[in-house]
Amino acid sequence: MAGRIPKQFIDDLITRVDIVELIDERVPLKKAGKDYKANCPFHEEKTPSFTVSSDKQFYHCFGCGVHGTAIGFLMEYDHMSFPEAVEELARRAGVEIPRETYSTAAPEAPIGPDLLELMREAARWYRSQLREHPQAPTAIDYLKGRGITGEIAKEFELGFAPDGWDNLLKVLGKDEEGSPARSASSSFHKYSRESLVTAGLAIKKDGGGYYDRFRARVMFPIHDHRGRIVGFGGRVLDAAQGSASVAGDRTSEATKGGPKYLNSPETPLFHKGRELYGLYRAREAIKRENRALVVEGYMDVVALAQYGIDFAVATLGTATTRDHLERLFRHAPEVIFCFDGDRAGREAAWRALETTLPVLRDGRQASFLFLPDGEDPDTLVRKEGAAAFRARLGTAKPLPDFLFETLVKQVDLTRLDGRARLVELARPHLSKVAPGALQQLMQDRLSELSRFDPGKLSTLVSTSRTFARKPAAGLTGGPREPPSVMRLAIAMLVQQPALAAAVPLDWRFEEADLPGAGLLQDVLNLLRSAPGMNTARVTEHFHGGEHELALGKLAVMQHPVLEHDVAAEFPSLLARLRATATRERANRLLQKQHAEGLNPDEMAELARLLAQRKS
Repeated sequence: MAGRIPKQFIDDLITRVDIVELIDERVPLKKAGKDYKANCPFHEEKTPSFTVSSDKQFYHCFGCGVHGTAIGFLMEYDHMSFPEAVEELARRAGVEIPRETYSTAAPEAPIGPDLLELMREAARWYRSQLREHPQAPTAIDYLKGRGITGEIAKEFELGFAPDGWDNLLKVLGKDEEGSPARSASSSFHKYSRESLVTAGLAIKKDGGGYYDRFRARVMFPIHDHRGRIVGFGGRVLDAAQGSASVAGDRTSEATKGGPKYLNSPETPLFHKGRELYGLYRAREAIKRENRALVVEGYMDVVALAQYGIDFAVATLGTATTRDHLERLFRHAPEVIFCFDGDRAGREAAWRALETTLPVLRDGRQASFLFLPDGEDPDTLVRKEGAAAFRARLGTAKPLPDFLFETLVKQVDLTRLDGRARLVELARPHLSKVAPGALQQLMQDRLSELSRFDPGKLSTLVSTSRTFARKPAAGLTGGPREPPSVMRLAIAMLVQQPALAAAVPLDWRFEEADLPGAGLLQDVLNLLRSAPGMNTARVTEHFHGGEHELALGKLAVMQHPVLEHDVAAEFPSLLARLRATATRERANRLLQKQHAEGLNPDEMAELARLLAQRKS
């Protein structure tokens, strides 16, 4: 497993990338004073309220409140995960990403250009075999029997792995050390056989030697979020299947060549719990439709796309994971799961529901479409057509309805203990949903079904984990110091990091019993250790920590004091906080003196603090 990306590297990366240039490539910006403006790409508006600061390397929308750094923008706009956004910025900056590793085990194979190039070469060879190999007519007949046109096969880059143990190895694998990277008789590069094993294209025998992983299969290349080929899916062929009807083919089992569907194994490039077949191609369609359709097989994705339903994706030999869902919800607010209507299909749907609950929050929707027995999206769209299939999507059952319908079938609502049983069954599921309108409405529905008092029900549905980020310690206020003073001081430092140089080194706040004092000291320590930071570097340094949300808000906080001579206001603000901290510490020592007495060090400290208060 790859190590963590060092924070120092991320800090440095933020300074290498110009956020104005990055955003302007996606959202045309216009100069407005010292900043840049545009209509917000994250909500509809007629008057530009989206501002990008070159000085702070930060963006903020005064309309919807979204804000962040270059990394945050890529995550929101390009629907990337945090590591993916860092990778993209590193690529733009032309730097390699270092990794912090704590293992003494042998290092894993690198995800380098050679491995990616190997996958591209393999895909090119598989495509050539679908055109040129003597066995290709069998694969072509199979695809035609499934109703796949040559045009859609080309669009999805389908290929063919011929029968045989070493076809790919002969073309792409080096025979021995020192053999040429490209043979004179071939247009394909040569790679070590161990590289083919690492890429998941070949298998190493226990007794020595290698053989092709994919044999006698139609090949489906799998792309990651950047369009790079990272794996393959193969559909086995045999004589019976080559001539079978579409419906019969789906219900029969492969008679040779291993499992009917075979995916690449886990490799440095491919992780089936993260990747979704067809997502890279479907990104724009999902955005257009404002929804994503999750099906069970690559043929379903291909067939639906051929009929114009181009917003479908498929899992790759695994149940839907949380990573899958987070990625889909970054593209659209609604996910529709498509399953068979039989018992196995409904059990799979229930597992998908359990995975979905923790990632649901207000604004996100999940639904379930159950197909007639014996049908799948591939066969049904060919039988009914695109319009009828789209109409079925409109009948998909919302997740809350599916949840309660399933649970109600397990109890007798005419009995008192049956309704109590329903509450007990539903409670752990509802507790997984983020607090908000959706969770409250689901509680209301449970209250109706169980006839349980809504107020008392809320106390039972205890959230099993914290969904809302914790605010920065003490920033919610306290009885001794107005929180706005502390917030202003931190906001000044975050928005104008150069102010840290004016803070005396002997001024320390971590021991002050004031709301937010620890965060103030953390920011000061950071700025003292790395002079020259901008707002983006400061906020990105706290990414993933408990202060991330609070600092993001402070970075865009508006206040009259922040609009004037901040450099003149900052020292007086700190002096107020220091005086308050001195007073509070002295009061605590006085209380302790009266209650139990002080030791000599505490007596000396109290005398010093009281002298400061009089001066």
